[in-house]
Amino acid sequence: MKAKTVRPKKAAPKRPAVMTGAAIPILAWPPDEDRVEAIFTRLSGVMPDPKTELNFANPFTLVVAVALSAQATDVSVNKATERLFAVADTPEKMLALGEEGLIPFIASIGLYRGKARNVIALSRIVQEQHGGVTPLTREALQALPGVGRKTASVVLNELGIEPAIAVDTHVFRVSHRLGLANASTPDKVEAQLHRIVPEDWLPKAHHWLILHGRYTCTARKPACSACVIADLCPSRAGLAALGEAR
Repeated sequence: MKAKTVRPKKAAPKRPAVMTGAAIPILAWPPDEDRVEAIFTRLSGVMPDPKTELNFANPFTLVVAVALSAQATDVSVNKATERLFAVADTPEKMLALGEEGLIPFIASIGLYRGKARNVIALSRIVQEQHGGVTPLTREALQALPGVGRKTASVVLNELGIEPAIAVDTHVFRVSHRLGLANASTPDKVEAQLHRIVPEDWLPKAHHWLILHGRYTCTARKPACSACVIADLCPSRAGLAALGEAR
């Protein structure tokens, strides 16, 4: 009987660190300093006081809201937390609710079972190890279940504790399109942004990039004709064609 020939399996292609929804150009880095300054000057003109679009009442509810927002829209999270925070806006109240009591409030959000486990677990740590007061250092935040670097960065930046840049899919996409970064992972993009964003703009840069990506420089149909920085964008020709084609 003839022996079967075993062919080696081809390695699966690597997925990008952040799904972007559209091709991103690889541009030279670092960018011109004057162009970077102009980009943030103009974004500040149209969004002078940008804030997170997640609703929260205190540091604890901010941590919970950001943790719930992973792979979910801010709109869907706000709908869920409007009811949830009315009954559980402290670690003590969240623990009293319990995992099974929490699930009905957040069942409309993706990955809600895992998120419910994490919210109850982080509430227990805050209550038992921090006396019910949400810790506001990066190390302590990232030690909480369901709170990674990105979540901690959002919390620290929003509360004015650290001028952090949380690199989500919007920041990743917009940074590459504008030539502000060319790295292949969120952590590396974050490091590049910290190196090139002017210090005066750093506290708000995170929000400007997110909101610009959410409403103007969208993944599949960028609104280049309405973009205040279109003439400063090295990707504008290809993006304009992408917007017209869809």
